[in-house]
Amino acid sequence: MADESVVLSCLLWAVPGEESGLSSYEDSVLALVGEHSGTVLQRARSDGAGGCPHELQLFRFEDQSALEGYLQDPRRLALAGERDRVVARTQLFPVELG
Repeated sequence: MADESVVLSCLLWAVPGEESGLSSYEDSVLALVGEHSGTVLQRARSDGAGGCPHELQLFRFEDQSALEGYLQDPRRLALAGERDRVVARTQLFPVELG
């Protein structure tokens, strides 16, 4: 059987002055990943100097439907206003781990 897992990288930039707010928001939504057959493989933070992202995350979800379940989780969606307040930019893309 083929591996249907989805591995993603997520880069996040905070709204200026909301670096701790971004971390707090991510604490809340990342707590939901495991309920959707997902795993946070790595989470790293930076100071954002030179335009670098403030946070980098690597995820693995069992399959595309597990990822969609996470993205559509009502608890995650309910935090959209908080996300808009603290996250300036997000870049999400599939990756292969070596």
